[in-house]
Amino acid sequence: MSITVMDTREAAAFVRLGKNTLERFRLTGEGPAFLKLGGSVRYRQTDLEAWLESRLTHSTSERSA
Repeated sequence: MSITVMDTREAAAFVRLGKNTLERFRLTGEGPAFLKLGGSVRYRQTDLEAWLESRLTHSTSERSA
């Protein structure tokens, strides 16, 4: 089983957000799950995909998750 792991810059590009936005989401708890490896933050692709799925809405009147 191969797990794809990305740094913040790569993860931000994957979810089409700015790096600063993803960092802010990490600080506020709004963003995807992440790993702390030593002093580095890493994101698993599967966690990014799950986070994107959790944000899926069907109407503009729905509240964001």
